[in-house]
Amino acid sequence: MSAGSSVSGPHPRLAALDGVRILAALSVVFYHYVVLESGWGEPTETVFPGARPFAVYGWLGVEVFFLVSGFVICMSGWGRTVGDFAVSRISRLFPAYWAGIAFTTLVLFAWPEVRPVEALRDVVVNLSMLQGGVGVPHVDDAYWTLFVELKFYVLFAVVVIRGVTYRNCVLFCGLWTLAGVVAPAVDNLALSFFAVPPYSPYFIAGIAFYLMRRFRPNAVLWAVVGLQFLLAQHYVHNRMVSSLGRAVTERTPAWPAHVIITIGFLVMAAIALGAFDRIQWRWLPHAGALTYPFYLIHMMAGLTVIHHFRNDVRPVPLVLGVTSLMLVLAWGIHRLVERPLGRVLRDQLRRGVQDIRSGTPRRPAAFSQIPAQPGAPDTERIAVGPVGDGFGAAAAMSETASRRRASL
Repeated sequence: MSAGSSVSGPHPRLAALDGVRILAALSVVFYHYVVLESGWGEPTETVFPGARPFAVYGWLGVEVFFLVSGFVICMSGWGRTVGDFAVSRISRLFPAYWAGIAFTTLVLFAWPEVRPVEALRDVVVNLSMLQGGVGVPHVDDAYWTLFVELKFYVLFAVVVIRGVTYRNCVLFCGLWTLAGVVAPAVDNLALSFFAVPPYSPYFIAGIAFYLMRRFRPNAVLWAVVGLQFLLAQHYVHNRMVSSLGRAVTERTPAWPAHVIITIGFLVMAAIALGAFDRIQWRWLPHAGALTYPFYLIHMMAGLTVIHHFRNDVRPVPLVLGVTSLMLVLAWGIHRLVERPLGRVLRDQLRRGVQDIRSGTPRRPAAFSQIPAQPGAPDTERIAVGPVGDGFGAAAAMSETASRRRASL
C-alpha cells in the first residue's frame, strides 16, 4: 500500500487491542490489590510473599493503556470534525465515569475504613473530571490517569481542527516530542502541564503505530517509535519511585519494568503490522468493553472490601472474589448505564453541536407560538417570535432601533 493511500471503508474491530486492554487492566488491579498495604493493614510482603515480587510491576498497565489510547484516538479521530470528536469522547467517557464516582462515593461513605470522603464538594468537582487541574482530591486515586488522557485529547483536538492527515499527525508527533524534551529544562508551567514528558512517549508511539496500520511502515514512523521507546525507558526509574516509593524502588530491580515496556511496544508493533489480525475471538470485544468501568470502580471500593473482610477470608480467595465482584459490577455499569446513557448524551450533544454549526439554535415550537403581551414594545415581540438566521434577527432589531430614533 502506498504511503499516500489509506484504508478504505470501515475498519474491522481489532480484537487484539481488546486483549491488550484486558491484560493492562488486570495488571493494574493485581498491583493495587496485592502491593498496596491500605487494603490489608500490614506489609504485603507477609501477605503475598510469592505474588508480590510480580505484582510490584503491575502499575505498568497504565503505560500500556496510554499506548493503546494513542492508537485508538488517532483511528477514531480520522475524518471527523472537532465537534464530532468532542461528542464521541464525552459520550464515551462520562456515563461510566459518573457511575464510578457514585458507586465509589457510596462505598467510602458507608465504610470509611481505607479512606473517607473528605467533603461532598470534592465529589461534585470530581464529576467534571477536571479535579486534577484545580487541586481537588480524586474520589478514587486511579482517576489521575483520566486527567492525563484529557490533556492528550485537548492536544489532539488541534490536529482534528486542522484535519487528521498523515502529514498533520507526523507533525504533531514531532512537536509534542520536542515539547516533552524541552519542558523539563525550562521553567514554564503551561508547557510542562501539557507536555507530560513521562507519558507522552506512549501516546505518540500509539499514533505512529496507527499510521503504520493505516498506511504502511516507513523509516520516519519507525524513527518516531524508536525515539519514544528510548524516552519511555528513560522515565522508568521516576515512575517506579512515584508508584512504589523511593525505599521500595531501591530494593526492587528495574530490569523487569524495562522488559515489560519493550514487550508492550513489540505487541503494538505486531498489531500495527497485522500479525494478530486472525485473532477474532468473539468474547474479546465484550471483555474489552468492561475494562473502562472495571478500571473506574476497582481501586478504592475494592480495597475497602478487602479491608473489611481481610480477617474473615484468606488473601488469595479474597482477591479473586473482589476482582470477580468488580467485573460483575463493571458489566452492570456497561449495560445499564454506559450504553444507554452514552446514546442519550451523544444524541443531545450532536444537537448542540448542530446548533453551533447553524449559527443560531432554533427555539422549540412551544416557545415560538407564545403571543406578545398587549402593548409590549416591538423588541419584545421579536424576542418571542420565531427565530430565523442570525442576520435576519439582527436586521429586525436594527429596524426597530431606527423607528425609535425617528420617534425621538
